[in-house]
Amino acid sequence: MKKKYLHITTFGCQMNVHDSEQMAVLLADCGYEQTEDSAKADCLLINTCSIRDKAEQKAFSELGRLMKLKKKNPDLIVGFAGCLAQHLGARIHSRVKNVDLVFGTHNIHRLPEMMEAVQKERKTVTEVGFSSSLHSLGIYAPPRNGAIGAYVSIMQGCDNYCAYCVVPYLRGPEKSRTPEDIVGEIKKLARSGIREVTLLGQNVNSYGKKSGRGADFVSLLGKINAIEGIERIRFTTSHPKDLSDELIGCFGSLRKLCRHIHLPAQSGANRILKRMKRGYTAEEYLEKTERLRRVCPEISITSDIIVGFPGETGKDYQETIDMMEKIRFDSIFSFKYSERKGTAAEALTEKVPETEKRQRLKELQILQDRHTQEKNSALEGSVQEVLVEGPSRNSGRELTGRTSSWKIVNFEGHPELIGRMVPVRISRGYLHSLRGKQITP
Repeated sequence: MKKKYLHITTFGCQMNVHDSEQMAVLLADCGYEQTEDSAKADCLLINTCSIRDKAEQKAFSELGRLMKLKKKNPDLIVGFAGCLAQHLGARIHSRVKNVDLVFGTHNIHRLPEMMEAVQKERKTVTEVGFSSSLHSLGIYAPPRNGAIGAYVSIMQGCDNYCAYCVVPYLRGPEKSRTPEDIVGEIKKLARSGIREVTLLGQNVNSYGKKSGRGADFVSLLGKINAIEGIERIRFTTSHPKDLSDELIGCFGSLRKLCRHIHLPAQSGANRILKRMKRGYTAEEYLEKTERLRRVCPEISITSDIIVGFPGETGKDYQETIDMMEKIRFDSIFSFKYSERKGTAAEALTEKVPETEKRQRLKELQILQDRHTQEKNSALEGSVQEVLVEGPSRNSGRELTGRTSSWKIVNFEGHPELIGRMVPVRISRGYLHSLRGKQITP
């Protein structure tokens, strides 16, 4: 039988990466082998993100490139998946001719049957309905050979409806998997050699709250902390309004919980936070970061910041800068506000000019680079425990891994160290990584 090849292009967050892993598993059962060469593929899938306009533009640019391959090979199957597919649905077929398959965030588990319909009936398929089940969330993706880390989705959807965000409309309402399913999946991953798991959800802090079965995120972390073979636990993303004292306390009490939290602030101005419908004040956010550092002084705090939200004045922007100076994040993801159709912010007036947004973003990123460099330089001379992930991209003689606080470390070492915890003395802190030397007994 002739081999069939699958190529997946993924845009967006860690959740999208995990969704793509699940797609690959489902199609592997249908005889498809993954390839990095799109020209070699029999099926091309684009897994999209719709969080910002730029991500949408990139996705359609990639789709246009892949459709050129379909012109050369009419039997090639081209599929468009993810949040943008959920958002646009059948309109994609009219925007780009000859796309075979469009499916949204709740229909990943149906990929094999959708592919069969395309192949046997040679018809276009569109599936963007929301499901009341969690079938697409619990698909087990075996780790690739040599992998030491894995993603585990614990919930899907969001009930927050922040003014700028399309996620609740594209991922649906909040639903949580059972603790038993999650723990069972992680135990299976541990038996396969996985040492670090990253728990995924739009708002992991609210895990289990709607189930009515007494499950909550803190108790779930405790169960995972007890799983033999798992050395590190990470999670993303947290909503500041739901960051409880009990969860903060976990950073001091759970040995395996990594000393890092991604806590999107979005703004440091109370007036803008209210317009964003974030549900907390800048003072409350600052207080929570202070509590985190009291419980775990070595914790790394990273964040998201949006500049140029409608109505943001120079004073509002300065309040964000002042917040950054007080907190001094280890790193941030920063963006110009991007209007998304269907969100509450779309109707807001007082749009900030594009030139002003660009200038504010540039200044903010310069400030954050200074803070990041200060944080990384402060680690020089310290000993950090590094989970070795593989060879460094910079040198064939070096290995790379991460600290508990999410810092990349490069050092000389033997490949047999991959997958192990290694003490490394940091010799130099750079803007995007650390360099060090292994401490040998």
